[in-house]
This record gives sequence, structure tokens and C-alpha cells, in this order.
Amino acid sequence: MMTRILSLPFMVILMGIASLLMFPVAMVGVYFNDSREARVFLYGGILFLILTALIAIATEHNKSRSVLQSHLLALAGAWTLLPIMLAVPFYESLRNTAFLNAYFEMLSAFTTTGATLFDDPNRLSQTLHFWRSLVGWMGGFFIWVVAISILAPLNLGGFEVTARSRLSRTGNYFNWIGREASPAKRLSHHAAHLAPIYGGLTAALAFFLFVSGERAFVAICHAMATLSTSGISPVGGLAGGNNSFASEALIFIFLFFAISRLTFAPETQRNSLTRLSSDPEFLMGILLVIAVPTLLFLRHWWGAFEFNDQENTTAAFNAFWGAAFTVLSFLTTTGFESTAWSDARGWSGLPTPGLILVGLATVGGGVATTAGGVKLLRVFALYRHGVQEMETLVHPHIVSGSGENSRHLGRQGAYMAWIFFMLMAVSIALASLGLALTGLDFETSFIFAVSSLSTTGPLPGVAMHQPLSWADMSGIGKAIAGTAMVLGRMETLAVIALLNPGFWRR
Repeated sequence: MMTRILSLPFMVILMGIASLLMFPVAMVGVYFNDSREARVFLYGGILFLILTALIAIATEHNKSRSVLQSHLLALAGAWTLLPIMLAVPFYESLRNTAFLNAYFEMLSAFTTTGATLFDDPNRLSQTLHFWRSLVGWMGGFFIWVVAISILAPLNLGGFEVTARSRLSRTGNYFNWIGREASPAKRLSHHAAHLAPIYGGLTAALAFFLFVSGERAFVAICHAMATLSTSGISPVGGLAGGNNSFASEALIFIFLFFAISRLTFAPETQRNSLTRLSSDPEFLMGILLVIAVPTLLFLRHWWGAFEFNDQENTTAAFNAFWGAAFTVLSFLTTTGFESTAWSDARGWSGLPTPGLILVGLATVGGGVATTAGGVKLLRVFALYRHGVQEMETLVHPHIVSGSGENSRHLGRQGAYMAWIFFMLMAVSIALASLGLALTGLDFETSFIFAVSSLSTTGPLPGVAMHQPLSWADMSGIGKAIAGTAMVLGRMETLAVIALLNPGFWRR
């Protein structure tokens, strides 16, 4: 039975999983006495399970000739079509918004962007808040599995930086994947190995947050938002919770799982500390988390001389902690703002420019994690290439790098990283232009474009002096932002592969 299910098209399996997730949401609705929401999700789960079964029967013997084609099309369909199904119970439960808004909300959640059109959390019931958090959490796990089982074998999603020309013996790598790979086996294998880790980390964080004084419902939602880096909160952010340092410290620790895949990969259980100590992504993430808050702190400290406030150690500690937490949060594209961030911005009387957060969100987290952005490994490859070029200027005949892997990362890897970086820049420019044509000014359209492409939904609320709202966008603007979210999550290299004419030839 399980073999037949795994042999179904990937999109059909995702539809079935999404349908099953509606039943626990119905139970949450019963718990909170939201009878209407409970009925909507119960009926929606039954209806979509029947629809999924009918589609499964119709497509059971439909075998794709190209595994690459089916994989990439399934990813594009998952991030564009599946939110339509997810938006139906949300729309029917809320009843006072357009279906486009419901679709935008679910697309934002499933891509782990976390952008919301409902700035007032009280407008949504706790059942709908749980549905948003659950969809975002499912989207995070989806990214974990897809990155390892689909993007990694295709040398996409950041893996192209470290991939060497090892395919000379097998010819075209995409054709080799189509002949040799077993997609069902890869997906089921990685899902089975990663599900206990993902679920266990989420449950552990939720328990610790509850012990620290957070309400159980808020603790569960914030735990799911942290592990998925969606930043979805039922209380409008961390400030709406118990506002304790312990809660932020716990979330701060678990955010490191979005810095490097080596923090949770099953194959790194042995010698994990040794591997992390030499992992360029993890080291660069640590460096940014230390260096950026330190520079902000020193800048604030210099400004504090004008107010003779240097000896206020409590304010100084709050300022440094607020900067460190917020830097890591936006580096991992989660978007949680520390309750001490206002102290970091104002204790010395000098405002902190939001452009720093925009840059951190653009850099992003680790490869094969739930974080978006350019990714730390690509940034490290560009840095490594710059170092090698400077060494070559001093010693023209030097052999850079300590081995084949290091030389590849600083040359061919940097070349691929630079291509992606330029594609990211062009995507930001086009998205900004499209949003500007809807009537937004340059700064606003740029912030929304970066937020969408880096999947950092809360960014517009803190990047400028006056918070921006996603609800102020027009229908066309929401469509452009939604397209940018899909492009940012799927990444431009995979989209270009879909647009390649040779991809569609029989």
C-alpha cells in the first residue's frame, strides 16, 4: 500500500498530506469553541481527501518520462497551486476578506515568508492562527526534504557551489538522474529521517517556551515559526507573548539550526562538533551574529557619550542583546524582533538604520535549511574568490587553496555564486519595478521586493522609520509579491532550468 502511494505524482502526495492536516486544525477549533472553523476544516479535510483520491486513481499509471521535469514542475506546482487548496478553509472560516487575500496568506505561510495582511492579530481566531502556523511549519519541513532529495542531486539550491565536474563519465547529469534516480525512494528515505528531527526540535522548543512562562498555544506557534523560519505569530510577535528574556534566549539557540545544515543532518551525528568548527556557513553566521551587534553597540556607545549614559550597564546589555537577537533572526529570514530592539535603537539617541536588516535578510542562512536569501555558502565562495585574487596579485604563480575542494569553491564555486547573486539582483530590480508601477514609491517597493525574494515577511515592519503594511498593497502588487515569494523560495536557477527549451524536448 505504501509503495503504491509513494509511486503517485509528488503533487498528489502533497495534496493528501495537506488534507490530513486539516483534521487536527478542526480539533483545535473544537478545543477553542470555534465551532464554525472546526466544521469548515473538518468538511474541507474530507472533501479534499476525496478529491485527492480521485486524482490519485486517475494519475496512478501516468509515468513521467523525465524525472527532472516531474521534480521541478512538482516544486513549481506545490508553491503556486497547493496554496489555493490551503486557502479554501481559511477563506470560508474568515468570510470577510477576498479569496486573493486568503491565497496570499497561505502562499506566504507555505513559502515560510510569514507576510500577513492582518496586522491586528485579534482579527483572526486562534484556530486560523494555528492553521497559518501549521502551514508555515509544513512548508519548512517540505523545504528540508526537497533540498536534500531533489535539489541536491540536481546541483541546485546552493549545492551547485560545491559540485565539481564529476559527471564526465556519465555525460549530462540531468539525463543520469532520469535514468538512475528513484524519486519515491529518495523522498521517503529523507522524509523518514528528517521528520523525527524536525518534529522533535519543534516539540522541545515548545516545551521549553512553555516552561519559561509562555502560554501553551503561543509556545507551540512560536516553536513552529522558529524551526520553519516563517516568523508567524498569533500575538503579533514576541512582544505579544510573556516578554521574557528566557523565551528569546531559547528561540535564539534554536535559530542556529537555520545557519547550517550540519546542525541537524542525520549523517553528521558523529564528529558533529568537529564538522561544525570547520563549516564555512556556520562560522560565517557566528561571525555576523557577533560582528554586526558589536559594531552597532560601539556606534551606540559612542553616541551615549553625549548623554553621559555610559555607566548604564542594564541599558547597554539590553541594547547588545536586542541587536544580537534581531541580527540572527533576520539573518535566518525568520523576522522575529527582539523586545529589546527598541532599546538597541534608542538608548543612545541614535536610530539604527533598517538597511542593515535588509542586507542580513538578503544574505540569508544556510544551504538546505528553511532560511531564504542568497545563502551563506555563496557569500563565502565569493569571499574566498576575492582572497585568492588578492593572493594572486601578490604572487602571480601561487596555487591557491589547501586542496581541490578549496580551489573549486574559490573558482568554479564562486563563478556559480556570482551568477546566482546577479540573478538575485536582477530579480529584486524587476520586482521593485513591478511594485513601483502599482503606485508605491522607490523605498517601499524595494523593501517589499527584498522581503518577498528573501522570504522575510516581517521585514517591512522594521526596515523603515514608519512601519509598512502588506495590506496597503493593491491586488496587482500582491500578485507580484506572491510571484517573488515563489521565485525566492524555488530560486532562479531552478526556474531557469524550467524555461530552458531543451528541458521540454522529448
